[in-house]
Amino acid sequence: MRVPPFNPYAAVVIGVISVSTSAVLVKLADDAPAAIIANYRLLIAVLLMAPFIFINYRHEFKKIERRDWLLSIFAGVFLAFHFILWFESLNYTSVASSVVLVTLQPIFAFLGTYLFFKERFTPGAIISMVIALFGSVIISWGDFQISGIALFGDILAFIGAIAITAYFLMGQNVRRRLSLMTYTFVVYGVSSITLILYNLVLQNPFVGYSSNTWLIFLALAIIPTFLGHTLFNWALKWLSTSTISMAIVFEPIGATILAYVILNERVTWSQWLGGTIVIFGLFLFIVSTTRKSRVTIHHKNSSS
Repeated sequence: MRVPPFNPYAAVVIGVISVSTSAVLVKLADDAPAAIIANYRLLIAVLLMAPFIFINYRHEFKKIERRDWLLSIFAGVFLAFHFILWFESLNYTSVASSVVLVTLQPIFAFLGTYLFFKERFTPGAIISMVIALFGSVIISWGDFQISGIALFGDILAFIGAIAITAYFLMGQNVRRRLSLMTYTFVVYGVSSITLILYNLVLQNPFVGYSSNTWLIFLALAIIPTFLGHTLFNWALKWLSTSTISMAIVFEPIGATILAYVILNERVTWSQWLGGTIVIFGLFLFIVSTTRKSRVTIHHKNSSS
């Protein structure tokens, strides 16, 4: 294999830092509803991708079969509701709690592959899942002691992790037949349309936000979406999936640090303890399922 033009480990570090900004940026856009933030994150990403896609990949659209279109549409809808649920959770709970709970996604994905693809559990996978879920219970219990509102945010983040898992499972087979760029463009496009319709139903305003909020919309489309996801997918050419999966587990740590520095969010003892247990459990889970899991790293990347 030829020498990479850029250190892939450095690319992964930049990617982790980039995706870690997502929750903080959402919190900073406090004059916009969660669904509007999600809407513009994906819509701007689609608009930025469009020229490149239509110049280099337009021939692939003719080859997409009806079944793949349907699966991609369902995947896009689930992705839209993942962002709605996750971004809305940040209105009620802390960045630390929300991001840690959303990071449980690999466990839900593996449960999904067990139910739909008969993926077998290893003893290590079962133990690590129990550890990670135990950590999430500690976080939720601690937040409930603070307020019922914080617990409600935790529940939204938890459901958001389930929604992104459904997105992964819907698109798993499609990704084998479409290029990464084409699939991403289609799904982001469907998600954008879903979010536009959702906001129209709720009568959320599409304009009237501050210039800082518009800059945040743009930053969400560029930093976690392109700098984060694109670098992860590029690094896959040089590094193993397990290496990048383990690196992504550090996203909650990066997000928590940024929230402390930028938002002055304090981390409670239950968040420290529960978050540490969840991350430890996820590390064990990734190690034990590296050769078994059928869920690709791209799917994990697109949740952040």
